Amino acid sequence: MTWQLSLIIPVLNEATGIVPALQALQALRTECQLIVVDGGSQDDTVALAMPWVDCVLKSARGRAVQMNHGAATAHAPILVFLHSDTHLPKEAVPYIQRALAKNYQWGRCDVAFDSPKFIFKIIATMMNFRSYVTGIATGDQAMFMTRAAYEAVDGFPVLALMEDIAMSARLKKVSRPYCLKVKVTTSARRWLTHGIIKTILLMWWLRLRFFLGTHPDQLAALYYSRD
Repeated sequence: MTWQLSLIIPVLNEATGIVPALQALQALRTECQLIVVDGGSQDDTVALAMPWVDCVLKSARGRAVQMNHGAATAHAPILVFLHSDTHLPKEAVPYIQRALAKNYQWGRCDVAFDSPKFIFKIIATMMNFRSYVTGIATGDQAMFMTRAAYEAVDGFPVLALMEDIAMSARLKKVSRPYCLKVKVTTSARRWLTHGIIKTILLMWWLRLRFFLGTHPDQLAALYYSRD
């Protein structure tokens, strides 16, 4: 089968939500190869994912490691890296294809949250605007790129955290990003669980420390200590 895009989804212990997340992507399967890369789940994530995707891979734990492993197996000329709690709508596919048929080698989608709380509309607007101004994408925004661009920068840097920001910096040397207005919808669960304001402040603090040179392992320890 000839796929136009390969969707690469890193997962870890996502048994609770993996089935509805993958069910929502089934309309894309005529054009998209769906690849789930498991980082060592201790629950039923792998078994639950298998009926809904073209390939389930196992790799060492770490989002960057998992995404690179998926990319090595992908068959399509366009790679899309999607968080398991982020939904890519079917209408995004032709927009991604048209964007990469121009002078762009990579890009990202605008993001929206699955919560009706007004604060999340503000957060999403700020995230999208910041990304547009800086050319830096986050994993929540469904980063997409040509295989040539991915290979030109040697894939995602293997970092414990901030691999999406570091990858954006690499890709900006290849081309500026295409900021797609089609929205992906991502989960607000982490924000609601840990507190919206606390999460905003933490992410700002972590990004600042990353740009100032703090090692990603230290940042990851701070980020995951909440779980």
